[in-house]
Amino acid sequence: MPIVSRLVEYLDENGVIYAAIRHPKAYTAQEVAAQLHCKGKEMVKTVVVKAGRHSVLAVLPATHRIDFQLLSAALQFEDVRLASEPEFLNLFPECEPGAMPPFGNLYGLPVLCDNSLTEDEVIHFNAGTHTDAVRVRFEDFRRLVKPKIARFARHL
Repeated sequence: MPIVSRLVEYLDENGVIYAAIRHPKAYTAQEVAAQLHCKGKEMVKTVVVKAGRHSVLAVLPATHRIDFQLLSAALQFEDVRLASEPEFLNLFPECEPGAMPPFGNLYGLPVLCDNSLTEDEVIHFNAGTHTDAVRVRFEDFRRLVKPKIARFARHL
């Protein structure tokens, strides 16, 4: 399965300079960062969370873990939890499970971005497969996705 074509088209249509990177199969964001030889804090992991009945993409550095108390406050929802794979699998039909890009706007999902990512000039993320990644400027990601920025993660 190649890089998600709708992601590439979207980046091209919006004049974003990006690098598509092929790497050996890796399943965690930390493993992908090692394969790409990038800093773990620049490697983004995309996590689907449920806020009540709503699905939200939580975007955070590979070096961080979600703090559910902070996440609940950021989303202004008391009932916040990780989505199970069956709950999100159909939301990303062209992606391998766990390899979805952080562009929730392409899937009709709101995006919450941890504020620590604003410190990075560039970010890397999975591009639909466990062997494809993309590097973009954080400001291009912010401009296109318009995520809500909040503190909801802690460094491991």
